[in-house]
Amino acid sequence: MKKYIQTTLLWSVVLVGAILIYNRINTTPAIDESIAYSDFIYKVKNKLVDRVEISGPAIKLRTADGQNLETFNPNDPHLIDDLLSAGVQVRTKAPAQQSILMQMFISWFPMLLLVAVWVIYLRKNQGGGLGGNGFGKSKAKLLEEDKLTATFADVAGCEEAKEEVTELVDFLRDPQKFQKLGGKIPRGILMVGPPGTGKTLIARAIAGEAGVKFFTVSGSDFVEMFVGVGASRVRDMFAQAKEHAPCIIFIDEIDAVGRQRGGAGMGGGNDEREQTLNQLLVEMDGFTGNEGVIVIAATNRADVLDKALLRPGRFDREVNVGLPDVRGREQILNVHIKKVPAADDVKLKDIARGTPGFSGAELANVVNEAALFAARSNKVQVSMSDLEKAKDKILMGAEKRTMVMSEEDKLLTAYHEAGHCIVGESSPDHDPVYKVSIMPRGRALGITMFLPERDQYSASKRKLESQIASLFGGRIAELMIYGGDRVTTGASNDIERATELARNMVTRWGFSDKLGPLVYGEQGGQSFMGHPGIQGSKVSGIVAEHIDEEIRAVIDCNYQRAETILQDNISILHKMADALMKWETIDKDQIDDLMAGRDPRPPQDVESLTINKEIITKQEKVDVKPIITNIDKNKPAGQV
Repeated sequence: MKKYIQTTLLWSVVLVGAILIYNRINTTPAIDESIAYSDFIYKVKNKLVDRVEISGPAIKLRTADGQNLETFNPNDPHLIDDLLSAGVQVRTKAPAQQSILMQMFISWFPMLLLVAVWVIYLRKNQGGGLGGNGFGKSKAKLLEEDKLTATFADVAGCEEAKEEVTELVDFLRDPQKFQKLGGKIPRGILMVGPPGTGKTLIARAIAGEAGVKFFTVSGSDFVEMFVGVGASRVRDMFAQAKEHAPCIIFIDEIDAVGRQRGGAGMGGGNDEREQTLNQLLVEMDGFTGNEGVIVIAATNRADVLDKALLRPGRFDREVNVGLPDVRGREQILNVHIKKVPAADDVKLKDIARGTPGFSGAELANVVNEAALFAARSNKVQVSMSDLEKAKDKILMGAEKRTMVMSEEDKLLTAYHEAGHCIVGESSPDHDPVYKVSIMPRGRALGITMFLPERDQYSASKRKLESQIASLFGGRIAELMIYGGDRVTTGASNDIERATELARNMVTRWGFSDKLGPLVYGEQGGQSFMGHPGIQGSKVSGIVAEHIDEEIRAVIDCNYQRAETILQDNISILHKMADALMKWETIDKDQIDDLMAGRDPRPPQDVESLTINKEIITKQEKVDVKPIITNIDKNKPAGQV
């Protein structure tokens, strides 16, 4: 209400001042009874005017019959002569002039008005006398206890992280339990982990379990164009938090304001951010106490945070919220599947096994996509097939069923993907093949999906060599079937990944007997979001030649191994390509039949695939032509 009254008064003053200036500038008097100048001259010449009063361009006249009229002189040079000739009494009066003070006021009023508005705006934004939700005020949102519905039951897949923060709930519920033994609860907890692992959800669950007020703010809310605004917001936020103590302040993406000071490479040199960080350090653990306020922050870039921010007394505890294992993924799916009507055939354990490396947010997206698939099919429940489709969409990308490919291009893609599959299935310690498809997805014309049977935290030399061999399987299959002149660029990414694996085996992981367990070529620069920086060369020319030789040896060995596998299984290669041309996608069951030398069973959804294929062919009006190729399945491998 006070702010409304102040705003109303301000604009009232501005409006009144504008009206006064207009009235002063517009000195033209209002004319009630006026006559035309020609009529005035006529009356003068006919001696119908007794007297006139001239004041600048204005002429006031009195007629012989006693009327008072007005007119204006259009700079007529003969007017005085005409008046005197007619015997009219002429009086003159100096025109009204504005005072010097008024002239200065009119000249400077617009500038003074702008200055006044700017001063009021700055005072308001800096938290001055006019107050308001300006720059200087904290943007932290206060959530009352009744609005915090999240509990630890909603958090799954990170049991260790929940155990770390359970003490906070006990402290907020019963502080005396810890204080009587001289114990102090951590003033701050920093949660570190990849995106989507549930850091924010854990913070909300802490506040919900403890039943205290919860302030939430983003690290970017402190940074503004004006220096000192961020520090003002930090002071205001902690002042509000102390008024509502005990409470929790949650700062999301704290790396936006808590980056290491100094050094251009680490985001230093920003006066506004450094002042904001300094104020945050003082508020968290400065000269004055900060009892009853617990700060929880989340980031996925703990490596760039300032060391003063990470020391005990500010962030006493660092909680790593990592990606869930297979059991954690199943627990997360159990939480989200309760929000949708699930059919009886849903097996979350199978979905959990097939989603290694998925975060909690990605698993929630799987359930949501499955619900959307079910809704498109007008189902009343989400079935296992919907979950499988959603998982495939997230893993491999959305299908491009409207993309028109020639039958010859499809066949080449089928042999390419079949080569990957056969080499992967025949190599020791390789992850099993989950699905092979020649349906375009994302930027790929086809895909061979490998899924591990369990969570893996390290890789053996044999496993890495098997991966390199399977990466070359597609290119070798093209070379064997079509010859060197028709090998395509489809294996460019496969070659890049195989070369990177071989280089890491030699220079980083110590898998070269000749070079030994040493690191060659240290990584330089700062890592960003898990991606390493630029590698710097700190090896001699001779060692660099040895590295190239070892990388070439690894590539050649596994390339020859993949070629041998495909030559020994050339009949399976043809049958798998035929199955892919027939069904476009084959899964684990069909792959097992083909690798065992049996005819593959049809997929479970073969009818829907056939229907979709017919619809697409009809929509695009594709003319299916006979495939022209020089493949002879009766000739030995490598001959065309």
